[in-house]
Amino acid sequence: MLEAALTLVGVSVLTFAVLRVLPGDQITASYGIEAGALSPDQLASLRAYYGIDRPLVAQYFSWLGGVLTGNLGVATQSQQDVLDMTLRALPITMELAVLSIVVALLLGVPGGLLAASRAGALRDNGSQLLSLLALSVPTFLVATALSSWLANRFGYNPNGEEFATLLRDPALNLQQMALPALTLGVSIAAPVFQTTRASVLAIRDEDYIRTARAKGVPPRRLQARHVLRNALIPVVTISGLQFGFLLGGAVVIEQIFSIPGIGRQVLLGMTQKEYAVVQSTVLVIAVLFVLVNLLTDVVYRLVDPQARAQ
Repeated sequence: MLEAALTLVGVSVLTFAVLRVLPGDQITASYGIEAGALSPDQLASLRAYYGIDRPLVAQYFSWLGGVLTGNLGVATQSQQDVLDMTLRALPITMELAVLSIVVALLLGVPGGLLAASRAGALRDNGSQLLSLLALSVPTFLVATALSSWLANRFGYNPNGEEFATLLRDPALNLQQMALPALTLGVSIAAPVFQTTRASVLAIRDEDYIRTARAKGVPPRRLQARHVLRNALIPVVTISGLQFGFLLGGAVVIEQIFSIPGIGRQVLLGMTQKEYAVVQSTVLVIAVLFVLVNLLTDVVYRLVDPQARAQ
């Protein structure tokens, strides 16, 4: 828990510092080139209004004190409460992350099992080549190409409509989430595939597998109860890590497909110099990432008898 707390403090300090290092501030973001025509008194008044006239240390602890009491701040331009904005955006990103992980597991686990069944054969080499290709091609390129091709060739562009939540319009929501989840899922399927393949090949050389095979355990039972069950333990870990990364790493995909998730909220906050929005949202992402890692450790101990015994 101490490491998690130190991590969150580090994230908060780093985010706060990076925002202040970037050129411009809330005044230039709001007024643009007209900010140069403001008088010194007007600039001083606006700096006081935005709270950027105080020392940086005072600004940091003022914001952090508010966060600890449940006040994430207010977006100065829209006057929206950052907590309300985050509560609306977070479920959307969570849904996208879950769907992406499902796609990754459906592609990566069977692919890894298939490749490991004939190590060094054509299917193995071909599968590894595809996984490397999926890992190397940028997601934003795949997303842009796929959405443009579907829109131009078939006139299919559900993301061109106003975003529909899962509760308001499930059918439209799933259509709008399909391409983003597929794009992210394919890229995540590559490490899942490699992990599954390597784990299966390593477990097949274990003594207990050879013993079970010598005792005449049927091949299907051997694969299901001994090989597959133990091979999926590392997959749990990699899936948890990838899910955590998705919570904050889907910024580009959310922007391309106009998904009002938490990543897009951070991106818009940065372009508009909304310090409270960016700082608080990034901290929420960091908290979720830590919680996902803790949950992954718990699940890992539940499925791995050796870890449970430690």
